[in-house]
Amino acid sequence: MAERRSISSLNRPRIDFRVISGILGSFIFFMGFALLLPLIIDLIYQEHMWHSWLISAGIAFSVGGALWYFFKPEEEARIREGFMIVSLTWLLLSLVGALPFVISGILPSYTDAVFETMSGLTTTGSTILGGTTSDGFFNPQIEELPKSFLFWRSLAHWLGGMGIIVLSLAILPLLGIGGMQLFQAESPGPTTDKLTPRVQETAKLLWVVYVAFTGLEFLLLWIHPAMDWFEALNHAFATLATGGFSTKNASIAAFDSAYIDVIITLFMFLAGINFAMHFRLIKGDTESFFNNRETRFYTLIVLIGIIGISFSLWHFDGRPILDALRYGSFQALAIITTTGFGTDDYELWYSFGAFLLFLFFFTGGSAGSTSGGIKMIRWMIMIRNTGREIKQIIHPKAILPVRIGDKAINSDIQRTVLSFFILYLCIFAIGAFIISLFGYDLLSSVGASIAALGNIGPGWGEFGPTDSFAQLPYLGKWVLILLMMIGRLEIFTVLIIFSPSFWKQ
Repeated sequence: MAERRSISSLNRPRIDFRVISGILGSFIFFMGFALLLPLIIDLIYQEHMWHSWLISAGIAFSVGGALWYFFKPEEEARIREGFMIVSLTWLLLSLVGALPFVISGILPSYTDAVFETMSGLTTTGSTILGGTTSDGFFNPQIEELPKSFLFWRSLAHWLGGMGIIVLSLAILPLLGIGGMQLFQAESPGPTTDKLTPRVQETAKLLWVVYVAFTGLEFLLLWIHPAMDWFEALNHAFATLATGGFSTKNASIAAFDSAYIDVIITLFMFLAGINFAMHFRLIKGDTESFFNNRETRFYTLIVLIGIIGISFSLWHFDGRPILDALRYGSFQALAIITTTGFGTDDYELWYSFGAFLLFLFFFTGGSAGSTSGGIKMIRWMIMIRNTGREIKQIIHPKAILPVRIGDKAINSDIQRTVLSFFILYLCIFAIGAFIISLFGYDLLSSVGASIAALGNIGPGWGEFGPTDSFAQLPYLGKWVLILLMMIGRLEIFTVLIIFSPSFWKQ
C-alpha cells in the first residue's frame, strides 16, 4: 500500500485539482451545518424564514457532498494545494453564505449579499445595510433584519475569527489530510505557534480558549439589563472575533452603558493577544505570557492609544475626564484590534485625536489573535531592523543581528516582513486609487481601502462609522471584497497563486 501511494505521488501533477476539489467540497459541506444554526433562531422567534436556511443548507450539502464524493483525496495536500484551498475556501464559503440573503429577498443584490458575508467571515465588519445602492435599491436597516439573519452575521464573524479551516481541523479528523499546510496558510501572522506536535490538537486547544472567552463575555453581557441573551450572544461572537457586526444601527452606542463599554473594551483587548499566550497563561505558565515581547509591545501601543485619544477628547473636545477615558479607551481598542465597534463618531473629534486614531488603522493586534491588520510582531521587527541599520551605518564592520528579546530574527523573516509592508502599502494604495475612480474624495477612498484591507470595518469620509458601503458601485464592492480576503489571509496566501513560479514545476 505504501509503495502504491509513493508511486502515485510521483505521478501527481504539479497541482492536484482532485485533492483541491475534494477538500473544498468538505468545507462547503461543513458550511451547510453552519447554515442550519440560524434556523434554530428562526424557530425560536417564529420569523417564518426557515425556507431560506433549509434551501441554502441543502445547496451546500449537495455541492459539497458531490465534490467530496467524486474527488475524495487519497493523497496529502502539498503546500501549493494548501494555498489554493485556503484562498478558494474563503471565496466559495462567502458565495454560499450569501444565499440566504438573496433567497429570502432581504437583499435584492447578490453582490451586496456576498459583500456582507465576506465582511462577516473575514471579521471586517463593513456593512451595506441601511443605505441606498448605486442602482436605487434601499437595503434594510440593521435593526429591520430578522433575528436569524442578525445571528448569521455574528456567527460568520465567530467562525471566521479563529478560522473556518482551523475549526475543521479541530473537529473533522478526515481533514487531517494536508492539515499542516492548511493551518500554516490560513493562520495569521508571520509565524505559526504550535502548542502540540499535531496540528489537530493545536487547533482544538486554540478553540477551547476561544469558546471559553466567548462564553465568559456572553455571561457578563447578559447580566446587564440593557442586553437580552440574543444581543449578548451576538456581541460576544463579534467581540472575540474582532469583527464588529452589531444588532443595532448605532452599534454599541445604542446601549448607552458604561458597564457594557468596559466589558467589550476588556474582551477586545484580550482578543488582540495571541491565543496561544492565553492558553499558556491558563495552564499556569505566567512567565511565558508576561515575558512575551509582542504582548508587551501590543499593551504599550494600546496604552499610548488610550492615553492619547482620551487626552484629546478631554483637552480639545471638552469631554469630562471619565467620559473621555471611557470613549477614548473603547475606540482605541476597537481600531487597534480591528474590531470596528463604535460608541462615538470619531470623524467629529478634534484633529489630534482623529489623526492618532487614523494611524492605528495601520496597526492590528498580535500574531495568532483574531485581529486583522499588519500585526504588532511585524512592527517590532521593522522598528528593530531600522535601529540596526542606523547602528550599521555608524559601525559598518559590526555584526548586528535583529533581536526580539533574546531571540535573533533570521534574515529570511526580515525580508518577508519587509516584503509584506511594501505589498501591504501598494495594495492599499491601489485599492484607494480604484475607489477614487468612482468619484469619491481622497479621505473616503483611503478610508474604504484601509477599512477593507485591514479588516477594520468603518472607514472615513463617506464610509465613516455612521455610514454604509451600500452606495458604492458593484465593481467597487467586488474590489473591497477582494481586499477583505487578501487582508484576512495576510496577502501572500492569496497573491502567491497569481505568481508564475507557483504554476511552474
